[in-house]
Amino acid sequence: MRLDTSQFMRMEQRMKLAPRMIQSMEILQLPLMALEERIEQELAANPVLERKESDYEQPDLTPVAGVPQEVVKTAEGDRGEPPTPEAEKSDISDREIEAFMKDQADFGFLNRGQKSRGAGERDAKMDAMANTAARGLSLQEQLTEQWDLVETDPKIHRTGYILIDWVGDDGYIRDPLETIAQQLPTDLTIEDLQRTLPIMQERMEPVGICSRNLQECLLLQIDAWERDKDLDLTVPRVLVQNHLHDLEMNRLPQIAKKTGFTIDQINHGKEFLKHLNARPGKLLGETRAPRVTPDAIVDRDEETGEYSVRLTDEYAPKLYINEIYKRMAKTKSVDGKTREFIANNIRNARWLIESIEQRRNTLLRVLKVVVEAQKEFLDHGPQHMKPLPMIGVADQLGIHVGTVSRAVAEKYVQTPRGIFPLRMFFTGGTENADGEAMSWDAIKAKLGEIIDNEDKNNPLSDDEIVIKLKEMGIELARRTVAKYRKIANIPPARRRKVF
Repeated sequence: MRLDTSQFMRMEQRMKLAPRMIQSMEILQLPLMALEERIEQELAANPVLERKESDYEQPDLTPVAGVPQEVVKTAEGDRGEPPTPEAEKSDISDREIEAFMKDQADFGFLNRGQKSRGAGERDAKMDAMANTAARGLSLQEQLTEQWDLVETDPKIHRTGYILIDWVGDDGYIRDPLETIAQQLPTDLTIEDLQRTLPIMQERMEPVGICSRNLQECLLLQIDAWERDKDLDLTVPRVLVQNHLHDLEMNRLPQIAKKTGFTIDQINHGKEFLKHLNARPGKLLGETRAPRVTPDAIVDRDEETGEYSVRLTDEYAPKLYINEIYKRMAKTKSVDGKTREFIANNIRNARWLIESIEQRRNTLLRVLKVVVEAQKEFLDHGPQHMKPLPMIGVADQLGIHVGTVSRAVAEKYVQTPRGIFPLRMFFTGGTENADGEAMSWDAIKAKLGEIIDNEDKNNPLSDDEIVIKLKEMGIELARRTVAKYRKIANIPPARRRKVF
């Protein structure tokens, strides 16, 4: 086999995104909190960029029927426009520029990117960290804090810290103790694990943490209820110990036959078990849940019934370019290297300011279409959600579907019905018998309504639900009904039956 080498030429086209376009897409995708952090980073990194100190004048509510299609113009220079002739004639003298340059050089501002930071310069990474909300404690960190306060034998204490590392997000230690024992230090054994685990289960909260399976988790909670409330929980205990699978399958007559309990006793036991937590680890996670900050607010005029949209960015820093730096970039007495550095930073600052304004404009335009399309949802609720594909919104606005996707990514909107992910309003659907569009969310709401109103002693099968939906003018296949029933966590008919 002979290998030959040769040279050849070919022509091909490749799309290469300009840095300005990349930055614009990145800014568009940021939710409000991330945008504020990005602005703080840029303020620290770019010496020509300034924060507007005066209070931001919030724009008037934009009626849905007339969300502006153009970027709102602001004061000259505030959004990074080229200097006007009036600005060129400002009273800043060359001597003042030289004094300003000396002050900035003393603090290293003019040397950014050219040499190491001066003593007075802010570190962009440290500044970003300082403006980032403190991270919530992980499950392991919270359990460690609890275990620190437990007074016990030092060897057990040490073993407990090891076991904490094996606790999953749901609060269970699912790996067998034999597996954990294989990775213990040589002076610890499986017997140490077996001695330590019951102490952790007894002393730590919430009750049921560090369980090895669902049965143990529920029994620990039943023990705590009996101990603290002085209750007789024999029926729930027997159900958990011996009949969990039968309970899941709703085979109550079989349980009654095996245990001698009446159906009423078993139903009361089932109701009690609903008070227990099958995933105790999630309780610790929920206490540290991050706060959702909406990027936009939809208000309703009670007199006209019309909706208006406004963004919640009034507290985000407002930016402009320092006028002295603009003059310095055009002043010949400033050395060429410094002028080039300033010019590059001015260009970057303008790109950033324009990207933020473009994000604002695009988000408002998308929100206008969303509110117009989903007005019935806002008026009447989930059953009236309309299909709204992103490609349709993109075509209506004359932009790329990827732009719409970035505009709604990770963003939330506050409405009179609550706070929702903006992406939730974009959904597929079908048509009813009258030719009206219905979203899948609306169909799922109809499905829930049918099941809520069914005879609990004789619940509807999926085929019967298909018939009920058809009577409402909605034609779906049985497998589609089964699919959305499962998505909504609605069990099949045999498990919904009440005895």
